[in-house]
Amino acid sequence: MAICMLLLTSTGLLRAQATSPRSPALNGDIAVTYITERSLKAGTSDTFWMEGGSAELAFNLIHGVGVAADYTSAHASSIGNSGVPLTLTVITFGPRYRWRVDKRVSVYGEGLVGVASGSNSVFPSVSGATSNANSWAWQAGGGLDFRVAPHLAIRALDIGYVHTGLPNATNNAQNILRLGAGLALRF
Repeated sequence: MAICMLLLTSTGLLRAQATSPRSPALNGDIAVTYITERSLKAGTSDTFWMEGGSAELAFNLIHGVGVAADYTSAHASSIGNSGVPLTLTVITFGPRYRWRVDKRVSVYGEGLVGVASGSNSVFPSVSGATSNANSWAWQAGGGLDFRVAPHLAIRALDIGYVHTGLPNATNNAQNILRLGAGLALRF
């Protein structure tokens, strides 16, 4: 009985908070960005660029603290001077903090973890080489958004550091600098 009373009371309080003009409502954004990534020595002496896109879903939970999920896919026609192509897909999620500088400008920082999938390439293994491989991944980064309409923002900068553990015949580690820009729909 006490639990029922507590649930009924808290439901009313939550409803009152959601309709209060001063309380922040749950909000978020869906962002689509063009990205370019610079691989920083992925087991070779050469670095190389990849190009692709990213889709991100984020929710602010309370006072700028929230969560984000990111799906990024990028492609390089050649890893360094090798002539071997690479398609890299990274799916990550984790905490994000957003600071609203003013009504139009906000910045965010995030730390995300997840998985990486390399395909259409050559990955060494104990039994030879394969064209696909998977590993864990993490990324740390942030961005700068400019609101241009009530539900639309320009993501002027999306910058991050991505680390993956795909097989590469040396240390099985890849370090990637990520740069991007795009649009964010706010809700």
